[in-house]
Amino acid sequence: MPSLLITVFLLQLAIHLINTSGAAAINNLLWTLFNKFPTPTSNGVQEQTRLQREVVRLKREMNATSSQDEFAKWAKLRRQHDKALAEYDQKTNSLNIFKSSFDNTITIGRWLGTNGLRFYLQFWYAKQALFWIPQGWLPSYVEWLLAFPRAPRGSVSIQIWGVACASVVQLVSAAVMALYALGTQQKAGITRAGNEKGEPMKVSASSGGASEKAGGGGRLKEL
Repeated sequence: MPSLLITVFLLQLAIHLINTSGAAAINNLLWTLFNKFPTPTSNGVQEQTRLQREVVRLKREMNATSSQDEFAKWAKLRRQHDKALAEYDQKTNSLNIFKSSFDNTITIGRWLGTNGLRFYLQFWYAKQALFWIPQGWLPSYVEWLLAFPRAPRGSVSIQIWGVACASVVQLVSAAVMALYALGTQQKAGITRAGNEKGEPMKVSASSGGASEKAGGGGRLKEL
């Protein structure tokens, strides 16, 4: 069943990418994309951003204004800052409540689309052979292990195929990360070596003075 083989492999790849990226990062990315469209919270997020910029601007102007020399101006900025900060906190709290429910919904949907689908496929196709192994190639106990738990003897079950796909994805991912880290270190080493090569040699004043003294001593001896 080529389609089921590819489906299980892509499913294991998706699970690995999600686990590597992190659930929080994926939720934040989806939340940002969700608010790019005309959704119930898109206007609230834009208003939150505007209030945040306003609070930062007023705070900067307050710091630049002397509370003693320009007290009236400073007090006015303080009132505007406190009002904008209160509105920002209120808007943030309301958005956090909606984002919490959004994260829960995304988490449930992500689990159903990955691990839930994996469990369903393993249960539904537990007795079905994904592909067959030529007879006599492997010992009987290896054939039993590859067919675990309920696939026909001499075939590979969906559970074993899923474990094999997950192992291959993990090994390839580790190899890619190792190559990336090695390339980054080599690039940093080349850059550091180039910087050290381009620096002029520094001669300290003490060494120069010592050499002059040594030269002077030699001339005295010649005299």
